Amino acid sequence: MESISVEDEEGNHVIRIWEVNEDRLNWMHQKISDPPKLLTKAAANSSCCIFKVPQRFIDINGKSYQPHVVSIGPYHHGEEHLKMIEEHKWRYLGSILSRTQNKGVDLEALLKAIQPLEKKARECYSQIIHFDTDEFIEMMVVDGCFIIELFRKVGNVVEFEVDDPIVTMAWIIPFFYRDLLRLENQIPFFVLECLFDITRMPGEESGPSLCKLALDFFNYALQRPDNIIARHNDLKAKHLLDLVRSSFIDFEQGQSLHVDTSTPVIHSVSKLRRAGIELSQGNPEKSFLMVKFKNGVIEMPPITIDETITSFLLNCVAFEQCHNGSSKHFTTYATLLDCLVNTFKDVEHLSDCNIIENYFGTDSEVASFINDLGKEVAFDIERCYLSKLFHDVDQYYKNSRHVQWASFKYTYFNTPWSFVSALAALIILLLTVSQTVYTIYGTYKN
Repeated sequence: MESISVEDEEGNHVIRIWEVNEDRLNWMHQKISDPPKLLTKAAANSSCCIFKVPQRFIDINGKSYQPHVVSIGPYHHGEEHLKMIEEHKWRYLGSILSRTQNKGVDLEALLKAIQPLEKKARECYSQIIHFDTDEFIEMMVVDGCFIIELFRKVGNVVEFEVDDPIVTMAWIIPFFYRDLLRLENQIPFFVLECLFDITRMPGEESGPSLCKLALDFFNYALQRPDNIIARHNDLKAKHLLDLVRSSFIDFEQGQSLHVDTSTPVIHSVSKLRRAGIELSQGNPEKSFLMVKFKNGVIEMPPITIDETITSFLLNCVAFEQCHNGSSKHFTTYATLLDCLVNTFKDVEHLSDCNIIENYFGTDSEVASFINDLGKEVAFDIERCYLSKLFHDVDQYYKNSRHVQWASFKYTYFNTPWSFVSALAALIILLLTVSQTVYTIYGTYKN
């Protein structure tokens, strides 16, 4: 309780007694004791790996993080526009049970297999999941079995039904490629592994692993050489997005040991070329993350820019920004692209060098996507896996001898017309000098 001196309308001092509102006080105590719901304490743990994407990313990139045809996990469960495939999940679950019941694995067995994993699975989500135990376990089983059966069918482990609309309607599968790699649309990989193991039929033990089936499935869209996929059959992953993301990373390369607090970002393609720094296609058998710099040339393995890869890149960056302990390889690559590309002309040159294969839209649209990819991203240039490359490119760029000679070549020999103009100017200059010398010589002789 505290007294407050105030003036009334007539200018007289009045003493008022202010008291804390009891309801307000109780409400504040309740807020203090309530745990966070939108970002739980568990989100700080490395075990938490499935996040709602920050609003700042959604404002920039729109619906790239939300499923368009199929929901997986709790964040988008039951949304109206996803109900068509929801019905087919039950059909795929029935397809699995029609095989596994012969070996004594029925629906009850699947539910009981997932029940011990419930607590661990819930802790993988950054937000509190408002499903009771029965609902949550049911969702894990239905969604997980749908994914596994889809992988087995596409991988020819089991056959598609002749009238299955998921395969007969050509537009559906491409949406699956994107939806199953969205950060908000994941279930823990250990749930998938549990269901995969328990639903394996006799004779499948020597067949493809879950990792191989998953990577083969997404490779129909990503189009990487088979030998790259074969090297990643036993990856440890937190979910499908992390699995495919990890398959692009050479973890032996790791994070850079080079630490230089003065390391700047790289200039755009146009500026680099004026400084004598060229770009060329790197080894197409390597991941597009394997960028190198040597003797004034940045080597970048080719990357195909289309609807699938753009969605994948955005979700990988969002995952790395949210997950505690994740490497930042895709964040680094996104920052590199953002540095290199300022305008459509930079994209045009990368396409001419066979570094970018554009199936996304115009060069201007690709440039806009790349610039948005790098927006609002937290990035530590001194500790990223390309920090030495950033440093070496900058040192080369600052070398005045390189810059002067490159600028001269770029100005006068970049195109046939500039070369002809420069040659004509040189001839005129030589003729002028010759005429001047001849005139002076004639005057001196006379």
